[in-house]
Amino acid sequence: MISILLLALILAGCQGEEGDAGRLPLSESMKRNADPALLAQGERVYRQHCAGCHAADASGAPNWRKRDTEGFFPPPPLNGSGHAWHHSTAVLTDLIRNGSPGGKGRMPAWEDKLSAQEITAVIVWFQSLWSQQVYDAWLEIQQRGR
Repeated sequence: MISILLLALILAGCQGEEGDAGRLPLSESMKRNADPALLAQGERVYRQHCAGCHAADASGAPNWRKRDTEGFFPPPPLNGSGHAWHHSTAVLTDLIRNGSPGGKGRMPAWEDKLSAQEITAVIVWFQSLWSQQVYDAWLEIQQRGR
């Protein structure tokens, strides 16, 4: 409950700021990609390559915030309940393409296995699981270039 309130306050403070020349209000900017073919492709890619680690429902490992006995973080949720929404499309794409940064996780590099189109599709698909509030917060981060 507190996290929802905090997120709402952050979102309220971010909208309509002065000095944001060139930025569109959230309602007029990027909309969720609802292309059925892209979503279907993303779900197929996810089920085939990602669900084994991130869970069929994208909920990730139960203890994803704690390092395991070997010092690695388990797979995080991608359904909007973890931290994936804190990352821009560029960062998400890089993580999928190149895998976990050294010493942080066991995410393999998918660069030689997935096309750029498949990587985009899987990101669009797991973003479709996010609540509108989480998606809007991500969009704010995306627009700021983080």
